[in-house]
Amino acid sequence: MTKRMLLMLAVVIAFIAIIGGFKYFQIKKAMAGMSYQPPPEAVTTVVARQEEWNSTLKAIGTVAAVQGVTVSADLPGVVERIEFDSGRPVSRGQVLVVLDAKQERAQLASAEAQRQLDRVNLERMRGMMAAKIIPQAQYDTAAAEAQQAEAKVAELNATIQRKIVRAPFDGVLGLREINLGQYLAGGAPIVSLQSLRPVYVNFSVPQQEMSHLGVGSDIEVDAGGVTETGKVTAFGAVIDEATRNGQVQASFANRDGKLRPGMFVDAHFARGAKTAAITLPVSAISYAPFGDSVFIVEDVKGPDGKTYRGVRQQFVKLGDSRGDQVAVLTGVKPGEEVVTSGVFKLRPGAAVQVNNSVLPGNSPKPRPEDS
Repeated sequence: MTKRMLLMLAVVIAFIAIIGGFKYFQIKKAMAGMSYQPPPEAVTTVVARQEEWNSTLKAIGTVAAVQGVTVSADLPGVVERIEFDSGRPVSRGQVLVVLDAKQERAQLASAEAQRQLDRVNLERMRGMMAAKIIPQAQYDTAAAEAQQAEAKVAELNATIQRKIVRAPFDGVLGLREINLGQYLAGGAPIVSLQSLRPVYVNFSVPQQEMSHLGVGSDIEVDAGGVTETGKVTAFGAVIDEATRNGQVQASFANRDGKLRPGMFVDAHFARGAKTAAITLPVSAISYAPFGDSVFIVEDVKGPDGKTYRGVRQQFVKLGDSRGDQVAVLTGVKPGEEVVTSGVFKLRPGAAVQVNNSVLPGNSPKPRPEDS
């Protein structure tokens, strides 16, 4: 009985093994004949080309007026007239504000009357002195009184003029900070006045880069789409010990008046000869801690031996950037087709489909509305 049971168990096991082996080889053969190819990824591309690239240094600068003040009241008084509008250009000497000077004018009239009396008295004393009717001391007293009267008139005239606030130089006014009838204390601010043609741009550069600059060196600044070209005019006398940076000042004609004091700008200046580099859109670069790379489109042979359009990952060495572009110093050859968008979804050997109907920005000087 036991032998029969063992024999039947052996037969069942053998049968299951035969069926399992047959199915295993059947599935293996089916899998070998089936190859799955994922659909191609849609990308945009650009043909790499070599350009002469200016080696430039970037710095962050701040616009400053060549002359800039807050016009203020010299003497206290009540605002009688306001002769300016906010934001308007003014000329040197132009009247801005007139303070009430009625009291000073009344005092001036009294002082002028006293001066006239002292003049008449001095002429009388001069005649009497010539006739030896009065002593010299009495004549000297009359002369001193006449001089004091002249000085008093001059003092009151100066006080009245100081209550007329004028523009100290040509420039553009800011926003008005006073109102008609307002009492102003001495030194109270009235309006900001800035000279905008020309303007300065102050920025700092590392000490090792200062040798590339000199008085008269060309420099370009970009302030949100406003581009101006100027020249270096001065250097700071010392290097900052904390940052080892030196201060540089450049002058710009600013004919359109678009550069305003306090404005943030990007400064660019050449620091050497031109170099040859491949220029690509910044979007073409895949940045990673282990190295920057690009994907190059070329013919790739698949496992089945067939050729398709795929990508090869190529590590690159990057240089400076300008606008939408970055310089590739090594890793890409002229004429190679480089993926410019969609790199984040690619892997080496991935199939791609090129669609260049909409391309990413690739301008060295993009406009803000295109950014």
